[in-house]
Amino acid sequence: MTEFDFEVDASGLNCPLPLLRLKKMLMVMESGDIVKVIATDPAAHLDFGVYSDQSGHKIVHFFKESDKQVFYIKKK
Repeated sequence: MTEFDFEVDASGLNCPLPLLRLKKMLMVMESGDIVKVIATDPAAHLDFGVYSDQSGHKIVHFFKESDKQVFYIKKK
């Protein structure tokens, strides 16, 4: 299991709300901190992937279960 400093549970929220919750959390985090994000929106991996490419924050771990996706994102 990946260690993390913060957690965002965006279960039940649809695009763009999971990404907005992530952005809000990143604003209070320090460089190098890791946030765990839980999302049930099937397109969340696309949004988070594009956002991490554009922002420089790194998805350090990602896995998908039947009803959710879990991301571990490290702030640049």
